[in-house]
Amino acid sequence: MGEIQKCKELIGRRIAEDDWEALAGDLLRAAVTNNGNWTGLWGGVLDRVHRLPAQARSGVADGLVTHYHSDQAGPIARENALILLGIVSRDLPPHDRLAAERLALLDEISRRHSFWYGAHYENLIEAELAAGRPIAPAVVATVRRSVLHAYLNEDLHRTVKKLTEPPLNVGEAWADQALRDAAENSDWQALLAHAATATAARPTPTWDERATALTAALGPDRVREAVLAWLALAGRPRTFELERGPYEPDVNSAYDPYNANALRGLAWLLSLLPPHPDTARALGALVETSLKKVAGLGPRNPKVANAGVNALARIDSEAALAELARLATRVTYKNTLKLLDAALEARAEALGLRREEIEELAVPAYGLTEVGRAEHRLGEVTAVLEVQGSKAVLTWRNASGKPVKSVPAAVRRDHPEEVKELKAAAKDVDKMLSAQSERLDRQFLADRTWSYATWRERYLDHPLVGTLARRLLWTVDGTAVGHAEGALRTLADVPVTEGTEVRLWHPVDHTPAEIVAWRDWLERHGITQPFKQAHREVYLLTDAERATGTYSNRFAAHVLRQHQFHSLAAVRGWRNKLRLAVDDEAPPASRDLPRWGLRAEYWIEGDGGADHTDITDSGTYLRLRTDQVRFYPIDAPENSAHCAGGEYRMWLRDGAAPVDPLPLTDIPPLVLSEVLRDVDLFVGVASVGNDPTWQDGGPGGRFHEYWTSYGFGELNQSAETRRLLLDRLIPRLAIADRCTLEGRFLHVKGDRHTYRIHLGSGNILRTPNDQYLCIVPKSNPATPQTGYLPYEGDRMLAVILSKAMMLAADTKITDPTILSQL
Repeated sequence: MGEIQKCKELIGRRIAEDDWEALAGDLLRAAVTNNGNWTGLWGGVLDRVHRLPAQARSGVADGLVTHYHSDQAGPIARENALILLGIVSRDLPPHDRLAAERLALLDEISRRHSFWYGAHYENLIEAELAAGRPIAPAVVATVRRSVLHAYLNEDLHRTVKKLTEPPLNVGEAWADQALRDAAENSDWQALLAHAATATAARPTPTWDERATALTAALGPDRVREAVLAWLALAGRPRTFELERGPYEPDVNSAYDPYNANALRGLAWLLSLLPPHPDTARALGALVETSLKKVAGLGPRNPKVANAGVNALARIDSEAALAELARLATRVTYKNTLKLLDAALEARAEALGLRREEIEELAVPAYGLTEVGRAEHRLGEVTAVLEVQGSKAVLTWRNASGKPVKSVPAAVRRDHPEEVKELKAAAKDVDKMLSAQSERLDRQFLADRTWSYATWRERYLDHPLVGTLARRLLWTVDGTAVGHAEGALRTLADVPVTEGTEVRLWHPVDHTPAEIVAWRDWLERHGITQPFKQAHREVYLLTDAERATGTYSNRFAAHVLRQHQFHSLAAVRGWRNKLRLAVDDEAPPASRDLPRWGLRAEYWIEGDGGADHTDITDSGTYLRLRTDQVRFYPIDAPENSAHCAGGEYRMWLRDGAAPVDPLPLTDIPPLVLSEVLRDVDLFVGVASVGNDPTWQDGGPGGRFHEYWTSYGFGELNQSAETRRLLLDRLIPRLAIADRCTLEGRFLHVKGDRHTYRIHLGSGNILRTPNDQYLCIVPKSNPATPQTGYLPYEGDRMLAVILSKAMMLAADTKITDPTILSQL
C-alpha cells in the first residue's frame, strides 16, 4: 500500500515537472519492485498513466524506449518496458516503437502453456493489432488458454475476443489437421468455431439448431467422415511441446483447454448425425482417451469424456448402446461413471427392463453368425472372423479353401470398405470380450439368476458372449454343468438339455473334492476359462477372525503403492479417495453390496515417511499402510480417519446412533470370500514387496524388513493356487528336468547357479548363500508356451515362468545388468 501511494505521488511530481523520461524510469523501477505485478491497487497507477494527455504519453513512450536500451536495464525491466509501452501507447497515433523486441517476447510467450493475468501481456497483443499485424497462431493459443483462468483482468477478456483466427488452437495433431482441412472454406471454419463454443455440460436447443444448419451446408456424411478422422488423432503427442514449469502438470499430455471445448462440441455434433457404427466407436474411444491419467493432473479431461457419454446417450442405435454398456465396465472415474449409469438406467426404463438386463441385451454380435465365428464371402475369397480365447482373429481363404497369410490384393482392390469394416469389427470384438469378461467376473457378488431360456439366448448361444459363457461353469436347477463337445454336460459328461433356473457356479458352495473334479474336467476337455472360476481362491473364516469377531487382520500391515491400489480398487468396484498430505480426513476404501445389504471396508492410511518426503508434487502420498477389513449394513453412517493415520470414527448426524460392525460369522461365505479376494488382489499387485528393485528397502531402507518378509514369506491364497497349478504344469515344460517345487519356491537348476523363485512375489534367490538376483520383468510379459492353461489373466504366473525359462538357460543370458549379478 505504501509503495503504491509513493508511486502515485511520484507520478504527480513528474507530471508537474513535465519530465516524461524520468516518469518512464520511475514506472520501470516500480515494475521491478512489484515483480511485474500490476494487479489490485497497482491498477490505479496504470490508469493514471493512461489518462495522461496524448503528448505526455508519447513522451513517456519515448522514455521507455530509452530506458529499454540503457545498459542498466535488466530482463525484468525490459519486459515491463514493453508492457508499459503498450499501455501508454494505446490510442496514440501509430508509431511502432520496439516492434522487433515486442515480437521476440511474443514468440517466447507462444511456447508457454499460459501466463498469469497480472502480467498484462494483452498490451503486447493490442500494440501488434494497432500496428495492423496479425497475431501468430501459437500466441493466440497461449492467450486463449490464459484467459480461461484470468477472472480479474477485463482487458485480457476484451483482447481475446478480437482473436477470432484461427478457429482452433494450433499445436495438437487433431486440431492442426482440422485447420488444414478447413483452410479457405468458410463453412468448415464456421463449424469449428461453433464447436469451440461448447462450454456447457450439455448442448442447448439453440446450439443444436446452429450445429444442424452448419452440418446441412456441408453434408452429414462429409461432416461425419471429417470429424471421425479428427477425433482419431485426439490424445496424440503435441505437434510442438510447450514449456513446463517445475510444479506444473504434464501440460503436453493434457488436452489444450480451449480445444477441449471444441472436442466436446464435435462429440455433440456427431450425435445429431444419422447413427453409424463408426460414430459409436469414435465416441467410445474419445471417452477412454480423455480419461487417461496425466502426471500431476489426473484424468486428461473428464469434461470431454462426459461429452462423449452424453453424445452416445443421444444416439438411438445398437452400436451406441453397446458402447455405453462396454464403457460402464471399463470407466472408473466417478463422475463419468455416474453419467454412464444414468444413461443405461434411462435406456432400461424406456424399454421396461432392469439395468442388468439392458447390459446383457446391449452386447452386439459384431457380424458373428454363430458362437465365436463368421464367414464373409468377398469375391472368390472367404474372410473368417473367429474368436480364439480372448482375441478375435481375422483370417483369409482363397477360392480353393486354403489359408492365405494376408488380405489378397484383389480383395483390397474390389472390397476396401468391407475389409475396413471387418478389421474394425475384430477390434470391437476384442474390446467387448474384455469388457464382458470383467462384467461376468463381477456376477458372483451380484448373485444373479436367469430363466433357462433367457440365459441360453443372452449367454450360452450369444455369438460373442457365448465364447465366454461356454468356458465357464454354471448350475442348472442346482446341478453343476459346463459346455463341451457341443452341449452342456455334468461332471460325468451327461448332457443337460433343459432346466428352469441358472446361476453362475462358485467354488465356495462346493466341496474340495468336487472342485478338484471340475478342474480335471476342464483339463480333460481342454477348456481355458476367461478368468479364475474352478481355480478361484476361496477365503473361509479363520480361527483368528473368529477371535477378533468383527474384523479381519488377514491383510493388515502391508505397504502398498497408493496410485496402483487406487486404480485397482476402482476397477473392482470399490470407492476410494486418494490420501493427501494435508490436514484432512477420508473414508476407508469401501464397496457397496446392494444384493446383500452390506458395505465392505478396507481401512488404510497414508505413509509419507518421518519427514513427509514420500509424496508427489501435488501432495499425494506415494504409499499406504493397510489395516482391518470390516462389514457394515449398507446404510450405516460412514467411517473416516485422518489421511495420515489415526483412529477411524463414524460420522454421526442429526442425533443418529453409531452402528456396530457386523460379526464376520454373519457374513455369507460367498461375500466374505469375494471381498477378501479383492483385498488379496490389491495387496498382491500393489505391495512394494513385489518390486524387485527394492532389495535395499526403498527410501532410507525403512521398508527392508517388510520387503523381505513379503517378498520371500508365506504364500497368500492366490500364490497357493498358483503353486497347485505349477505342480501340474511343470512336468509338461521343456525345462521340467531342471525344475522342482519346494514349499514357497520354484527351484530352477541353471548351468551357472541354482535359483529359487518365490511363488508370490516372483523374487529370486540364487546360490551360493541365497544372494538376491534382481530381474525386472516386462510390463506385459508373454506367458511361455506351456501347453494347456486352465485360466487366463495371471500376470505373476507369466513372470515366474518367463524367469524360469531364462534361468534354466543362464549361460545364454546376454543382458549386462543380469550378467553382472551372476
